[in-house]
Amino acid sequence: MKGGLNVSGEPKLITARELAEKLELSVETIWRYTRENKIPYIELGNRQYRYVMDDVMASLSQEEPESGAMVREDAAHCYSTDRIYTYSDYLQLSDAGNYHYEILDGELVKAPTPTTLHQRVSYKLQYLLLHYFWERDPKAEVFSSPIDLTLSETNVLQPDLVYVPGDSNIVEEQRINGIPELVVEIMSPSTQRKDRLSKLRIYFKAGIPHYWLVDPEVQTIEAFALLDTGEYAVRSGAEGSEAFTHTDFPGLTIELGTLWKKGSL
Repeated sequence: MKGGLNVSGEPKLITARELAEKLELSVETIWRYTRENKIPYIELGNRQYRYVMDDVMASLSQEEPESGAMVREDAAHCYSTDRIYTYSDYLQLSDAGNYHYEILDGELVKAPTPTTLHQRVSYKLQYLLLHYFWERDPKAEVFSSPIDLTLSETNVLQPDLVYVPGDSNIVEEQRINGIPELVVEIMSPSTQRKDRLSKLRIYFKAGIPHYWLVDPEVQTIEAFALLDTGEYAVRSGAEGSEAFTHTDFPGLTIELGTLWKKGSL
């Protein structure tokens, strides 16, 4: 196995912390994946777990079958992967079919139209965040996808929700051009790997202070924050019907149980 053999030729076993560092995830996320059997592991006894990197990557890749490939094509065009795409290229794309496009580190990516569950969670979260921020900043804005967020010439994303403070000057007529305060991605089974790996890495490198990952399928929310040490870490989280709070957003309480089901908040 590439990069995964020890001197005896056996697969190299790594710890949860080592795996988290390689995947640029939190250790808490690795433990949750282990509990939910989302990744393969070896139990050594007394709740001691080890992992084989190649096996984990293969398992994560299976969660994003066709949409995980880095070739992106619409009904009229086929895009090669041997070039770097920029924002100028992005502006030339047509909105064909039930897809929207993003550029992640120069690679053109398409994603299908979101599900009704995805939209239900998105609308409710946007409503709650708008009211929370407007009480503190009447000029604050919370945008929902489709909205272009340009972090560089080779990183053009469409987050599900974006919070921009009222005194920011990054909101332009056609896009958000710069670093927002908060980005929220609402995952689906086909976007988990992209949201947890590619986008998390891009948002971290861009210096976005807060990145929230919402998973309606398992009913969880994880809130990453950029620390003074220059690292992303999970600052808060909740699951099921728990109440989500965050020390960086005092007074914010989101009853998760209301997000997942139909009806009013």
